[in-house]
Amino acid sequence: MDKWDKRFMDMAEFVSSWTSCARKGRAIGAIIVKDKRILTTGYNGAPSGITTCREKGYCMRDKLGIASGTRAEMCYAVHAEQNAICQAAKLGVSVEGATLYCTHQPCTICTRLIINSGIKRVVYKYPYPDEFSMQLFLEAGITVEQFVEE
Repeated sequence: MDKWDKRFMDMAEFVSSWTSCARKGRAIGAIIVKDKRILTTGYNGAPSGITTCREKGYCMRDKLGIASGTRAEMCYAVHAEQNAICQAAKLGVSVEGATLYCTHQPCTICTRLIINSGIKRVVYKYPYPDEFSMQLFLEAGITVEQFVEE
């Protein structure tokens, strides 16, 4: 890891503070970078125009007793990686060959979007118990690195 990886991971951590997720420990941020330039950012939160969990005052997943890592469709939040990729599409910005920095290892759903978007490198800080996502990255030939502070 070099100084640029640290800078961009610090930025992903900052972006995570923008979350609208009410679930404890679920502040996640992502940025997509190409040629040392930030293309887009994303954080986990409700889609545009939808009342957020923070505004509602509760997490639907907590209320329903849904365990972390299961039933991803039962959540108002769009994942940070998904939001960063959506912003690129909305703005007409190509992420082909880019690097995605994310505070947490992407889940399988995000991994499939990352693969199809053309991102070639993923750097994450915190692991997530999703071995299938790592298998998909390996098969797709995408470089995945865990960021470790020196």
